[in-house]
Amino acid sequence: MTGLFLEAERLILPDSVQKAQWKQMVERFTSLDAETFLRDFTGQLIWVVLKIGVAIAIYAVGRWVIRRIVHLMDASFDRRQVDRSLQSFLRSLLKGAAYTLLLLIIVQLLGFNTTSLVALLAASGFGIGMALSGTLQNFAGGVMVMFMHPYRIGDYIEAQGQAGTVKEIRLFSTVVTTTDNKRIYIPNSSISNAIVNNYSSETMRRVDWKISFAYGDDVATAKRTMLAMLESDERVLCRPDAPADPFVALSELADSSINMVARAWVLNGDYWDLFFDMNERFYNELPEQGLHFPFPQLDVHLNKSEQ
Repeated sequence: MTGLFLEAERLILPDSVQKAQWKQMVERFTSLDAETFLRDFTGQLIWVVLKIGVAIAIYAVGRWVIRRIVHLMDASFDRRQVDRSLQSFLRSLLKGAAYTLLLLIIVQLLGFNTTSLVALLAASGFGIGMALSGTLQNFAGGVMVMFMHPYRIGDYIEAQGQAGTVKEIRLFSTVVTTTDNKRIYIPNSSISNAIVNNYSSETMRRVDWKISFAYGDDVATAKRTMLAMLESDERVLCRPDAPADPFVALSELADSSINMVARAWVLNGDYWDLFFDMNERFYNELPEQGLHFPFPQLDVHLNKSEQ
């Protein structure tokens, strides 16, 4: 903190110096006639306008150069087949550093003392670090995500109560797009310390169905029919391509139904298509085998007293 005050004092002129400069400016102003003052003022104004114009031109050129460098970096990463998640993270890091350098160049061009400014920012680094502790944690979380790879761009994940497809991994947040096309920004510090359910990391997934039948239906017929339906679908994987063959069994004797469970392994991309298609087939084909889908039933006994 002492260094911070010292740097601030260097930027603030002493009172004696300020008074001398003010006196000098007043004497110069009183000694000038209107024509000389107007000429000097016009010259200073033109100089300031030129500096601002050059600063704007440097910003425009610098912005174009930064975009070009980022484009070349992306092309180089694509040729080397660098992971897309790492590309997104490095792109954000490069753009942040490049725009910071461009800003310092423009500030120096406008006449500010960048050396004192940088020293002042360095001296106040502790205070800034405390104020931006959450931001720094997000940056550290982004680095952890890049090294640990709990998910990559294009993966469908569930974390922090949100679910969607990873679109970008930025310096401070992960951008997720939901199935109804909403964009969600999850802080990297939160997601790096949370439980992440990655639905896309494995090539195969198991599909589960729970089908209820009426009491009195033939369990063997239900089991045989459902198993044949699963085995007839080309998307269902069997050994040795899958951890297990399709499976059907009686799982529960419920209050109003007997419940059968069916399981099958599929490629990750076929999960929902098979799930919905089989639901429709179960509904249409199982009744043809004399099987019934029950409704909740309740037996009510009334006792009529004699009058």
